Amino acid sequence: MLGGWPLLSLLIWLPILGGAVVLWTGRDNADRARWSALAVAGLTLILGLVLWFGFETGVAGMQFVERAPWIESFGIEYYLGVDGISMPLVVLTAFSTLLVVIAAWEVVRYKPAQYLAAFLIMEGIMIGVFSALDALLFYVFFEAMLIPMFLIIGIWGGPNRIYATLKFFLYTFLGSVMMLVALIYLRGQAGSFAIEDFYGLGLPFAAQVLIFLAFLAAFAVKVPMFPVHTWLPDAHVEAPTGGSVILAAITLKIGGYGFLRFSLPIAPEASMALDWLLIGLSLIAVVYIGLVAMVQEDLKKLIAYSSIAHMGFVTLAFFLIFRIVAGEGTRDGALLALEGGLVQMISHGFVSAAMFLCVGVLYDRMHTRRIADYGGVANRMPVFAGLFVFFAMANAGLPGTSGFVGEFMVILASFQAGFWYAAIAGLTLILGAAYSLWMIKRVVYGQVRNTQVDELRDINARERLLLGSLVGVVLFFGVYPAPLINVMAPSLEALLGIVMPAL
Repeated sequence: MLGGWPLLSLLIWLPILGGAVVLWTGRDNADRARWSALAVAGLTLILGLVLWFGFETGVAGMQFVERAPWIESFGIEYYLGVDGISMPLVVLTAFSTLLVVIAAWEVVRYKPAQYLAAFLIMEGIMIGVFSALDALLFYVFFEAMLIPMFLIIGIWGGPNRIYATLKFFLYTFLGSVMMLVALIYLRGQAGSFAIEDFYGLGLPFAAQVLIFLAFLAAFAVKVPMFPVHTWLPDAHVEAPTGGSVILAAITLKIGGYGFLRFSLPIAPEASMALDWLLIGLSLIAVVYIGLVAMVQEDLKKLIAYSSIAHMGFVTLAFFLIFRIVAGEGTRDGALLALEGGLVQMISHGFVSAAMFLCVGVLYDRMHTRRIADYGGVANRMPVFAGLFVFFAMANAGLPGTSGFVGEFMVILASFQAGFWYAAIAGLTLILGAAYSLWMIKRVVYGQVRNTQVDELRDINARERLLLGSLVGVVLFFGVYPAPLINVMAPSLEALLGIVMPAL
């Protein structure tokens, strides 16, 4: 609550109800739908900024808490709150959705009201995921996310959209069913569905292992981790630009958030015992998936595989904490790893959104994603080319951009776990530069290869606003990440306080 206002409820239900209004009133008037969606998304971002500036740094506990009975017979509550882990993700969600609404302004001609309504409704649901403190409420939001994204890809997607949507739905749904079983078991042990009541239960090791594996099945698919990553490239390729932006910027982050909110604090002993599995899969994602990205011929597939590699870096940071403390490292080193992983999550949200928006700019003009169809774009679109190169460098971890901060923190912390962890993790910088520069060389530079490229026009004012806003955010957190780190540090330190007894 803020000044008596249920701020988190407003952030959740304003876009959901606003989406319903856009759907109802804008079906026969595209302009009304666009302006209504822009108003709803803009107001939601304003509320997100109120949340950010009203958040009290230095406090580890939950803030803006709202709690009311929901299904009393089962002890289920409408229980919301945010801490330094979830609050930045809420603001990232609001910011990304506004970008999607603006990006669709002139591009989406088929059922624009339905398209925009689906994204607004999904925005509210995703904010609900990050705000829910009741496990069953979290699960309801977690599952409800599938519906709007299923429709977005299935209706506005590419030629193979049905295959991509079914694969996306089946992968994510099957994993989350196992999580539901674990949540019901934990409710029986704790006597409530409050997530914080699940911490410190002192569960037997065997039970912790089963619970950890159940959570792994749900969250590994969301990240996605190797080998359950294959749905993501298909979904990205077939999704419209807005769908790719939300998938990369927000949906993948829910997997990483789940590990921090559920896996590590609820099953700390199992997390420590099975850290080798998560570390191994993460390193495979960093190296192998990075190599796979280098040979892609489709722009969206290349960026999709890049996202998997970067999220592998995030999961590496989260589960390397046990090796850091058990080795020559300290608790401060473990905190540095967690901070680096979370900063990388936020940064990747901005950078990946920008990369997919850049691909969308090219696709809107050329109607092709094949890298071979481009070449010499800088000759006709110099402003766009400069922005595209900037975001590609941020994706590769260029110092001065937000992409560098998180990766540097994780590599620095991983040295305390062992040299080879840091060396292999550092390959993400080399591979990221390799596939990013290779893509830029073939798309942006060189001679104009065909008449379509020769007829390209540079980005308009709307596109400059979109990409320019992302440049500002990426540079700000790249040069001055302290506001982000100061927000998340107390909550991550409290998380370590729960996990460390396992050591």
